[in-house]
Amino acid sequence: MSPVDARALATWLATVDDDALTALLRRRRVGADAAWADFFDAAEALLDPAAVAKAAPLLSRPLVAAMDEAVASDAPVPPGAAREELLHLGLVSPDGLPYAGAASAWRDLSRPDAAAPLVADASREDDAQLAERAFTALSSLADVLSLTQPSPLGRTGAGTLGAGDRRRLVEAGAVPDAATVDLVIGIGLDAGLLGPVDREWRVTTEGSAWLLRGSVDRWVETASHLRDALPAALRTTSGGWQPLTEWHHAYPLDPQWPARAERLAAQWRFWAIIDASGRPAAWATAMADGGDVDRAALQQNLPGEVDRIFLQNDLTAIAPGPLEPAIDARLRRAARRESRAQASTYRFSAESIGAALAAGEDAASLAEFLTTISLTGLPQPLAYELERAAQRQGRLRVGTDATGRTQVTASDRSALDTLAVDQALRPLGLVRDGDRLISRSSVDAVFWMLSDARYPVAAVDDDGAVRILDRARLTDSSEVATARSEDASYRTLIDRIRGAHSSDDADAAWLGRELEQAVKARAVIEVSVRLPDGTTRDFVLEATGLGGGRLRGRDRASDVERTLPVSSIVSARLA
Repeated sequence: MSPVDARALATWLATVDDDALTALLRRRRVGADAAWADFFDAAEALLDPAAVAKAAPLLSRPLVAAMDEAVASDAPVPPGAAREELLHLGLVSPDGLPYAGAASAWRDLSRPDAAAPLVADASREDDAQLAERAFTALSSLADVLSLTQPSPLGRTGAGTLGAGDRRRLVEAGAVPDAATVDLVIGIGLDAGLLGPVDREWRVTTEGSAWLLRGSVDRWVETASHLRDALPAALRTTSGGWQPLTEWHHAYPLDPQWPARAERLAAQWRFWAIIDASGRPAAWATAMADGGDVDRAALQQNLPGEVDRIFLQNDLTAIAPGPLEPAIDARLRRAARRESRAQASTYRFSAESIGAALAAGEDAASLAEFLTTISLTGLPQPLAYELERAAQRQGRLRVGTDATGRTQVTASDRSALDTLAVDQALRPLGLVRDGDRLISRSSVDAVFWMLSDARYPVAAVDDDGAVRILDRARLTDSSEVATARSEDASYRTLIDRIRGAHSSDDADAAWLGRELEQAVKARAVIEVSVRLPDGTTRDFVLEATGLGGGRLRGRDRASDVERTLPVSSIVSARLA
């Protein structure tokens, strides 16, 4: 790497504002804990061959072509968007010429084989087929979010969904197979409806609100997020997206890109933004050009939502069409969904009703809700189950004692005996203490484990009044907040390298750096020294030491050891 280039890049870095510097650090994937002391450290690190190789996969096809041409011809990148982009990635100088270190590393890059096109003789699909797929996708994502709200999905160390949760989603009917699980999770993540927290994926606050919106709003919001989440090389200047046939070579130096492009295309087909051939759906045609979704066309093709159900004597409910989301969400708190189609079936049971009451439902208000939406009234068997569940509810009460420990009390002493010997509850560590059980676990943990085990439990406050526990474990849905957090993490690094030296002493700082490197390498350098009479004299020295404000070296011309004040040295360069 040329010291001249490192100094030129350091000088440019010192002139850009904090926003541009932060963007460069983020895009070059520099760790916020980088041990850089000044801009010279930054420049050397950015021009290191390994750092250039790390940046290469991030470059889109036009940027790669621009760098290839400039490096091959040893000429500057022509003025324009490509030069500006490469400049703000620290790869070319302001005049467009690649830095020598970057050019050298660029020539040594390994080039992955060209990826095969994504679309090959794929047949076009009509809008009716796409609308059916859109409805299925909406239902799958809603089911996955509903199942994830109370019980987050586990992530493996590799960042994939755990086998247990994958099986849980398939067995619950949220998705038809394991492969589809990955598509739905990917869509949820890209749309900001799911978010990673430690080793889990949780529903975001935006995802929780999404569940209560209508089908058209759900589809449009998700499709818009998916478009916005596309990598920059797939977007057009108008805000739309490139044809699917262009996706496979958008990032030609990234060996992982073809597989990612395939996943993105699969998600878009699954969500019915495009058909198998890559053609946008009728309602997404304007969206492909940067416009809005044609809501009327989408509404016309999707099945209409209903707000009424048939309640039957066998404790089932049949929805003659897709239920309005708010109704579906509340109904599923008290009943288990057995089939998912345009006409869905739900089944009530003592356990499902008890779980709803434990989660905050009231038997009377639940009966009123069901009566309001039912086309067949409230069947006697269901009314009986509601009454019976209300009588059982709260026989076990979970709260805290005077010392803050979690305790379980019961109106029937034998109920506590049952809990004490239930092997499924062993993780709670319940211990008998007179007329109660105590546990080191939290109130929430004890309450939900008892509820999941189908015990009639209620949470109470210090005064014994029933309180509602919200099981939904949400995470912040703001990608902007995440980006701001990442940018804020660079604040310490930027402040440190800016504070290392001002523009006034930048030359002195760089000179000191050159002398230190020369001493470490025992290099032969030519130094210009300002003499007391104002004239300058050049010395060719083998640098041997630096300290106390003085440079020591053996003079090659006279073969004597010289000691020169650093403050008098005007410049230094390799001889």
